[in-house]
Amino acid sequence: MATIHHRAETGEATYVTAEPARHITPVAAKALAVLRIAFGLTFLWAFFDKLLALGFHTGYGQDGTLDRFGDAAWINGGSPTEGFLKFGADGPFKGFYNSIGGTVWADTLFMLALLGIGLALTLGIGMRVAAIAGFVLYLMMWTVALPPENHPFLDEHILGAISMVVLASYYAGDTWGFGKAWASNKFVKDNPVLR
Repeated sequence: MATIHHRAETGEATYVTAEPARHITPVAAKALAVLRIAFGLTFLWAFFDKLLALGFHTGYGQDGTLDRFGDAAWINGGSPTEGFLKFGADGPFKGFYNSIGGTVWADTLFMLALLGIGLALTLGIGMRVAAIAGFVLYLMMWTVALPPENHPFLDEHILGAISMVVLASYYAGDTWGFGKAWASNKFVKDNPVLR
């Protein structure tokens, strides 16, 4: 966007280009911070539930009995991806997800993504990388079962993906997070994708 400034004395025009300012109200900044922290804690909780089989989604046997800290825990050899990808997949990508469900590399990448995205969002650091990773993870989870159960194409995974973009676009880590301090780091300044 170009802005034209005229000098009264000489009549010369100066063209100044700048990015449009991102102005949000203090209430909006706080609302985005709450949304960011809520998403961050959701990712962290999913990580710890799958890591330890805390019983909020992970740890139930096929007969419905709960075995907290049991065999379903990732630290005890359980797979955080096998159940959802092998038994919950449906639609055009079912074969692909069935084939990777329970593999060591898929389990490891999934758990690292949950932990990394959760920490970044909760702390308000590395929002761009976290937003990209969160966006991709949400889209992948959306493609596991297509079409969605309650809408022809929208579900909570698409809303989560959109939210990741909004949180990074408005620097949601700067309010009630360490985003400003993180951004002032020389390494982050030299590598703005880490902002």
